[in-house]
Amino acid sequence: MAAPPTVRFTDATPPTADVVIVGGGVIGCATAFFAARAGLRAVVLERHAALGTLTTPVSTGAFRLQFDNPEEIAMVREGVELFDAFADRTGLTGWDLGLRHGGYLFCSLTDETVERAGRLVERQRAWGLTDVELLSGDEARARWPWLAPEVRGARYRAGDGWLDVKRLTTGYAAAASNPDRIPDRVGDGSATFVTRAGVHAIDVEGERVVRVVSSRGAVAAPAVIVATGPFTAQVAALAGVHIEVRPTRRQKLVIPELPAIPPDAPMTIDEETAAHWRPAMGGCLALFTEAGTLPSEPHDPVPIDPDWAYGLLDPSSAHALARVAPFWREVWAGGAASVHWFLQAGQYELTPDRRPYLGPIGPQGLFLNGGYSGHGIMAGAGGSRRVVDLLTGATDPADNPLRPDRPITDREHDIL
Repeated sequence: MAAPPTVRFTDATPPTADVVIVGGGVIGCATAFFAARAGLRAVVLERHAALGTLTTPVSTGAFRLQFDNPEEIAMVREGVELFDAFADRTGLTGWDLGLRHGGYLFCSLTDETVERAGRLVERQRAWGLTDVELLSGDEARARWPWLAPEVRGARYRAGDGWLDVKRLTTGYAAAASNPDRIPDRVGDGSATFVTRAGVHAIDVEGERVVRVVSSRGAVAAPAVIVATGPFTAQVAALAGVHIEVRPTRRQKLVIPELPAIPPDAPMTIDEETAAHWRPAMGGCLALFTEAGTLPSEPHDPVPIDPDWAYGLLDPSSAHALARVAPFWREVWAGGAASVHWFLQAGQYELTPDRRPYLGPIGPQGLFLNGGYSGHGIMAGAGGSRRVVDLLTGATDPADNPLRPDRPITDREHDIL
């Protein structure tokens, strides 16, 4: 059996490239894949010793088309189509993303959120997303008997789901490193990855970027794509560009083994509190996107707060998981202290309208691919392809509704 394709790493930066991609998380690696596919010689500079090690592994690895705006629905739809055919589209025969279409179930416990869910689904249908089901509480409990009697309604889409984010990130990088395998590759593009390469300068001459300087050396290039997650604003500032990004801590409770978890459960979300969980390993991943969390400076590493976990586990908490699924009360009563769990923490890079910054800004040749506001795993494929198309001229900048300098407009946001 042939060895699986590997990622092309080098200890020293190549002297030149068509594009330098700053950041080696899932977004940077997705960008490298699409750049190589488009015929560009890309160099990816990652500050850490390995790819995908800051915010990428802290995500739930989930994807959904249930969004509050048509642009992100389109990006995620494009990404899911890639995930479903990943081995064929990348040429990585047999590459397993651990993909599961387990569904997303948003549960409402009040009339207000039942009405809000109905408004959102009505808008989604107008945008062409027609397979989201609106269920009464009884209809939802008929499918998932473990739901609480207090659940008054739900919205559900079976095609949503999750995958292994490390396999996805490595897959992008391996495909970019072995571009001759990519079926629709154009030209002689490829990608080279350099780790432990912290970037400390983006040189601009005559209103255009010319060079990126890192701790591993300098790369001369006419284009730079910033894909550094919560550090997007700091890296863009190296080229004299100032944007608004609000890094906001999000923590994840990991319970590797918990027999009480229904293994066929969907991603289950409390519409009132945004507390949610999904099956993983022999247990689950659980999260709570606290609306009141204040933004901060970007952190590396991101600190954790052990008390945060009890807000999910303790049934007396205002955002307890037991509100929607009462079996969590039994988990607590049985002795939550005896359950093995740990926390991880990352940061959402929130933009003012919670949509990403995609495309050129500032000096000629500088592009942003960030600000996904917690949706990078699911929207990053479509977003990265768009940024590369803007770089190559395949897409007209006038047709880019997510350009970094767009007008910011208010809208009714989804809970996640």
